[in-house]
This record gives sequence, structure tokens and C-alpha cells, in this order.
Amino acid sequence: MNDSKPTDFRCGYVAIVGRPNVGKSTLLNSILGQKISITAHRPQTTRHRILGVKTGEAEQVVYVDTPGMHLGGKRAINRYMNRAASSSISDVDVVVFVVDRTRWSEEDEHVLQRLQHVEVPVVLVVNKIDEIKAKETLLPQLAKLAERREFAAVIPLSARSGEGVDRLEAQIRELLPVSAPFFPEDQVTDRSERFLAAELVREKLVRGLAQELPYATTVEIEKFTEEDGVRHIHAVIWVERPGQKGIIIGKQGQQLKRIGEQARKEMEHAFGGKVFLQLWVKVRQGWSDDERALRSLGYQDE
Repeated sequence: MNDSKPTDFRCGYVAIVGRPNVGKSTLLNSILGQKISITAHRPQTTRHRILGVKTGEAEQVVYVDTPGMHLGGKRAINRYMNRAASSSISDVDVVVFVVDRTRWSEEDEHVLQRLQHVEVPVVLVVNKIDEIKAKETLLPQLAKLAERREFAAVIPLSARSGEGVDRLEAQIRELLPVSAPFFPEDQVTDRSERFLAAELVREKLVRGLAQELPYATTVEIEKFTEEDGVRHIHAVIWVERPGQKGIIIGKQGQQLKRIGEQARKEMEHAFGGKVFLQLWVKVRQGWSDDERALRSLGYQDE
């Protein structure tokens, strides 16, 4: 262990799990103080497992952001996301189970069942408390949720405002084993700039087109080079039908141009340098239900 680290330095893996759209990625970004996981109001925005590393004076926490565990969805991409989420709860030191306020759905119950045989501590996070108007309903609901299994703690918070997040972090530190850090202290994620670039384009697609956007859309980076401090990025947006291509391009290409501008600005902020971004939209029929096509587009089990 590094001599500068205290002898009780703690380090471990923490999986953030829950059904789609409960705020798992927003929580991770809030904890890290920067964006490494894309967010949107639309369910199933997160498709890949992403590590976020936070190193403090006395601990290093390796958070694992996961796709939402969901029912239904018979396509190969849904199976991939459920596998990515389920595999993340093995070989971790703590599980953070996120739910949306006091709502409890069939999918929440499904996640709880998946956690039945987990032997590490499970912390229940009740997110979005800033959206609860009648605050007096919170305490009895928390007590009811606490009865569903033996949780290490039940913590109400708002990932968006940051309220209660420090309490969660303190609780996690108490549950981690004493260990030397696994990652350099300046490393924040295991993902490359190339991966983050594709995700930022996809985020702008999801946010900009909302309900119009076909679910079967993904982004592939075909070129990522750096010359004289400028990153040159060529990205292909894949859809499954010609009609979907028209939706994304928009009238006289305006929609695609807007998506490109928004993604480029966010990349420049994230990468700390100038970005030259070019986007294309192409059709690849049935990619979201084709295991081989998924693997070629980066959806690989880890």
C-alpha cells in the first residue's frame, strides 16, 4: 500500500441497481461531480455497464452503473442489458438498490427478487424526494419499504439536487473492506473518450427526439483521431428502417445538425479541447435483435 494512505484505507466495488428510469446514472454523476453516464427521462437510456471511480483521503469507491433491470423486452438488446445489470451484482462489496420515491412497481419487485441471494450489504436508496409534495407521507413509506428485506440502511435522497448524497457516501464507506486502492487516484472511469463520444451523441438523440425517436437506435464511432489538439470524430447513427432515418435527419437536415452541435459542445467540455464532429445516419435492419450485429456495435458481455 502507498505509504501516504492511512492504514485503514478502504476500497471496494459498489453496484448501483434498480429498474429503468429511477435515476441511477444521475446518482453516479452526482457522486462523482462530473458526467460519465448519460441521462434522459426516457427509460433504458443506460445500455452498458460503466465504472465510476471516486478516490478520497481514506477510501476509493468503484461504482458500477448498470442498465435498468426490466421485464418484457424480448429482443437481443434487452437480454444484453438485463445480463449486464445482473452480472454486476456478483463480485461487489455493496449493492445500492435505487427506487423512485414511494412508488413500488412489478419491476421493483423483480429487482428485489434478483437481490434475494446477494450476501453483501444492500443499501436502499429512495430517490427523487425533492419531487414529493406531501413530505409527511415519506416516513411511513420508508418504514414500509424497509420491511421488504433486511437492508444495511434506507436512505432518502435527491440525486438531482444532491440532498442526502453525502449520507449515502458515508454509509458506503463504512461497509467497504480495508484495502489498497485499485485505480490511480486521478482515474474517474474505465471507459474511453471514444465510448463517451458515442454515448453523448446517443444522449442528444434521446433528449432531442423524445417520443419520436425509435428505440432501436445506436451510435458507432468510425473515426477518432487527434491532430494539433483537435479531436476529429466521425460517428454513424444506426437505425432499423428508412423512415427512422428521416426522423433523425429532420427537415433540410436541421434535426441532425442540432444534435451534432449539442453533442460537440458537450464533448469539448468533457474532453477539454476542440472537437470536429461529423454525423451520418445509416440503416441496418434488425440490428437490435441480432446477437452478432450487437457484438459488432460494441454490445459485448464483460
